[in-house]
Amino acid sequence: MRSLCVKCYRRVSDWEMSLYLTFPVVMFWISNQAEWFEDYVVQRKRELWPREKEGQRQELEEFKQKIRKQREERLLQAAQQSS
Repeated sequence: MRSLCVKCYRRVSDWEMSLYLTFPVVMFWISNQAEWFEDYVVQRKRELWPREKEGQRQELEEFKQKIRKQREERLLQAAQQSS
């Protein structure tokens, strides 16, 4: 009876070991498929982060300047009040 349990354990252990070895190899193989990478990953990246338009870049720079100016004014007022 004991030898039967050892054989069952060995079969399960072999199954687990084959799964542990097969899974990373398969995932590595899938991720290195150039067609899959081009079709899925690059397309998904373009959906999440579309290319910026020139007007958007200019608006962002203007917003940054506005925030910097406000911050400098607050710091200047705080420095004048503490003097």
